[in-house]
Order: sequence, then C-alpha cells, then structure tokens
Amino acid sequence: MNKEWLTNLVGKVLKVDRGGPESRTGLLLGVYDDHLAILTEQEGVIYYKIDHIKSITENVKKGLQFQLEIPEDFTFKTAATFKGLLGILTNQWVNINRGGPEKIEGVLHDTNDEYEFVTLVLNEEVIRLAMFHIRSISYGARVEKQKEDEKSENNKDGGKAEKSKDNKAGEKEK
Repeated sequence: MNKEWLTNLVGKVLKVDRGGPESRTGLLLGVYDDHLAILTEQEGVIYYKIDHIKSITENVKKGLQFQLEIPEDFTFKTAATFKGLLGILTNQWVNINRGGPEKIEGVLHDTNDEYEFVTLVLNEEVIRLAMFHIRSISYGARVEKQKEDEKSENNKDGGKAEKSKDNKAGEKEK
C-alpha cells in the first residue's frame, strides 16, 4: 500500500483486508511511515503495519457501516514508525494480531531493537514475539457508543454536531 495514496483516505470509513481474522471496518485516523490507525466500533483504535495489509475497501456509493460519534476531545497514541509506537505502548495491556492462531494479549514489557522482538507478560508467561510477525496491535483506546436517549437529543440539532465531529476527526492527523 502506498502511504501517499492512503493519506488521501484519512477521515473515511474503510475495511482493512477483505476477510479473515485481521479484517476490520473503521474510520481511518492517520497514516504514518509504516503503519496506519483505524477506529473501530467494537475494539477501539487498531494499528496495522502497512506491509501486512492485503487490501483496502471503500464503498463509494453507500459507505460502510460505522455508527460511532467521535467526541471532540478523543485522542489516541501516535508515532512516526511502528517501532516508535511499540515503545510508546510499553507497560500497557495490548492485543497483538487480531485473530487466528497468532492472536496474543498481555502487558507489553519492552522492545528489543537488537534482536527485533517484543516481550509480553501474560500471567506467569514471558512471551517473545518477532516484530516482523506483528500485523496489528491495539491498546484499548475506544469511544463508547451513545445511548439511545443521547442520540435522540443530538438529533434535535439537525445533525450539525455529528457532521462537525466527522470533519474534526478527519482533520486531526493531516
């Protein structure tokens, strides 16, 4: 995937990969040197290494399902490189590789640049995982869905608040 081309999609709802355990639909928050960040409804912010993405899908007529309103003060962790992001996520509970047999979660203890692996701690286990094999990672930053009462209250303003929030989310990382 080309970084310049992906940057043009920031603020749009996309599907990363067509199917399988890594496939997710979400709002593209930002594109960085070797990874991108999307906000999903169920799992929050997920970071994908661009080299591991097989396809990006955008429904140009109807759009993809995304029913999450993003608050103006929503923030998420960013770094220019994926290694930098791993450094920022040190000592946080993370989920690595969203599904399938290689899914793993635990506390990201450290990253070893010399040997190119990360160390996770899960209960009594110390797990070392090659950085090359990390396809995606998330740390739990998410937006809570509004309750029906709050949605109907927001709709009274004619949807203006929702449109401005969408615009701000797209402008945040440009």
